[in-house]
Amino acid sequence: MRLLEALCIATLVLALYPLCGYPLLIAIIGYVRPRPVDRRPGAVPVTVLIPAYNEADCIAETIEKVLQQEYPPGLLEVIVVSDSSDDGTDDIVRGFAGRGVQLTRREPRRGKAAALNAAMRVARGEVIVFSDANARFVPDTIARLVENFADPSVGYVTGELTLLHRAGNRAGEGASGYLRYENWLRVSESRAGSVIGVNGGVDAMRRALYTDVPDDQISDFVLPLQVIVAGYRVIYDPRARSSEEANEELGPEFRMRVRVALRAMRGLWYMRAVLNPFAQPLAAFCVISHKLLRYLTFVFLLVAFTASGVLAMRTTGFRLLFELELLAVLLAIVGLKKGLPSLLRRVTGLASYFLISNAAFAVAMLRIVRGETMATWRPRGG
Repeated sequence: MRLLEALCIATLVLALYPLCGYPLLIAIIGYVRPRPVDRRPGAVPVTVLIPAYNEADCIAETIEKVLQQEYPPGLLEVIVVSDSSDDGTDDIVRGFAGRGVQLTRREPRRGKAAALNAAMRVARGEVIVFSDANARFVPDTIARLVENFADPSVGYVTGELTLLHRAGNRAGEGASGYLRYENWLRVSESRAGSVIGVNGGVDAMRRALYTDVPDDQISDFVLPLQVIVAGYRVIYDPRARSSEEANEELGPEFRMRVRVALRAMRGLWYMRAVLNPFAQPLAAFCVISHKLLRYLTFVFLLVAFTASGVLAMRTTGFRLLFELELLAVLLAIVGLKKGLPSLLRRVTGLASYFLISNAAFAVAMLRIVRGETMATWRPRGG
């Protein structure tokens, strides 16, 4: 019975550590040994890459936001990579040809990584900026991103993404809360060394550090890790801001979380060199804490829940723990229902999103075990 008690406590600690323990530790590291970024204004040739698949409803506004940037026009190149779009996206992009926007069309459809690899063959910028097809950059986003590369130790920069959603949108509120937490964590990681996990839709990197990403890998995950392995930093700059529309429903949000988790898990295996604590101790500690253990949280939670349920029949302490776990699950399930009062929605929102995320991790792990891969994507729905 003592072994079961130890197992319950250990798995509960492992489940909570990525969310609570790791942020505290990385904040302490950044406080004790801060690594500030030497940001300075400047202008270098920049290429903005926008991968798109059937984005006719938003691609024009995205391109306009890029063209309206407070950055020297002669130093700004814009390339839209259409991954076999068939909804009129290509025609809309061609309408911007007179303003210097280039269209690269890929056939057959192979996904975002292949699209970016193809675009890099023609990109001329010294700095590559990555934008989602539905991103809305504020006017100084590119200038802010570029300022970070005045520091020779910086190889990759991620900005602040805001998810726009209507009041009462359960998926949007949950995703926004999670994103605020991630951005808060990125501040500490950036101060300590490098960010583990970037936004993807408002990012930039040195062109010289780009290496092709396999079709079945998630470029937003692999490229920053490649930069870290190369000995450069990945940092977060909240001044570089962009916004996107959040998913309206939990179903599409769940599918998106499965897709991201599946490809990130495969990315961890592909970039397993970064997990070597003898090569880069801090990076390995951060990746294991922030990513690997987080993706395994559903396993720890299931074990802890089962063990505490058995122990609840024997001791008062574990009965109280089991009751608290049941309450948390109940709140998460209640939060999935539509039409909740605003107060109850706020109370249950993060619990529901936590439940959905871990369910997505479980599904992604199952698909990994079955040998599944995923290279292509659908707009917003995953």
